[in-house]
Amino acid sequence: MTNAEVTEDMGTGMPYRGGEKETLRASLDRHRDAVLWKLEGLDDERLRRPMTPSGTSLLGLVKHLGSVEYGWFAETFGGEVEKLWFDPETDEDMRADQGETTAQIVEFYGRARAAADRVITRVPLEGLGRPSWRDHEVSLRWVLVHMIEETARHAGHMDVVRELIDGATGDHRRD
Repeated sequence: MTNAEVTEDMGTGMPYRGGEKETLRASLDRHRDAVLWKLEGLDDERLRRPMTPSGTSLLGLVKHLGSVEYGWFAETFGGEVEKLWFDPETDEDMRADQGETTAQIVEFYGRARAAADRVITRVPLEGLGRPSWRDHEVSLRWVLVHMIEETARHAGHMDVVRELIDGATGDHRRD
């Protein structure tokens, strides 16, 4: 196989010659997968343990990311939005302390990702939506870039938190 025939890296699934939407989606998925990988092998106590003075925990970050996936994708572009049992406006989405189980939060994140993915599939990059908390429209392209930034930022936080818990580091599984 020549270099010209290579279209994606088999290790990451990144479509090096893919279209814009495919490339943005693959980047978002790579960070989303890192978020879930950071949870592997830890018991419930360590997953919800606050590791910073502000209370940051691994599960709190996953809950927050589920909340923002629903908000930026589903709510903004008319997709399916799950009724939340917490108030993200009061930062309850950053804490795993309202009696939620680990499974409940991980499943919530999975449902939020799936709802967001349906929007990404349905809406063109130039498609416009209006979040209820903003006074202007945004394009799906802008939301994809924003969510890549948001997810990568919090995956980085999770990397630091995980290192503090058990010394594990890295942005993806090394097979």
